[in-house]
Amino acid sequence: MTMGARVMVIDGDKVLLIRHTYVPGWQFPGGGVGPGETFEEAGARETLEETGYRVTGPMELFGLYHNTSPVTDRDHVAFFVAHKFEHAFERKPDHEIAEVGWFDRHKLPDTVTPATSQRIDEYFDGQEKRTVWGY
Repeated sequence: MTMGARVMVIDGDKVLLIRHTYVPGWQFPGGGVGPGETFEEAGARETLEETGYRVTGPMELFGLYHNTSPVTDRDHVAFFVAHKFEHAFERKPDHEIAEVGWFDRHKLPDTVTPATSQRIDEYFDGQEKRTVWGY
């Protein structure tokens, strides 16, 4: 079983998203939980590594999801929301991250992943929470 953390960094009505080089679509920063690391620590670390933004305050655990990707059904995601952050460095495109961007939640890119738009709807609009991360 694998465990990961993803983070929705929020600034008003804007959300911070990334686009990987190896999978399609805009999504939240995040990744696997390392040995000796909490879910929250992993989410904050991945956010900094993938976006250049450092979470500076406590994050809200929004939900735990079963990630049923086409590759595995043994992945679980802890999803956090962060309101306090600072811009630590300019994230340049590389072999992993193609782009980082802030998007108004009402004007998301056409290629946002279904799981990303579902979490935004659940958080901002009170849509019923799903238990599956979804792709």
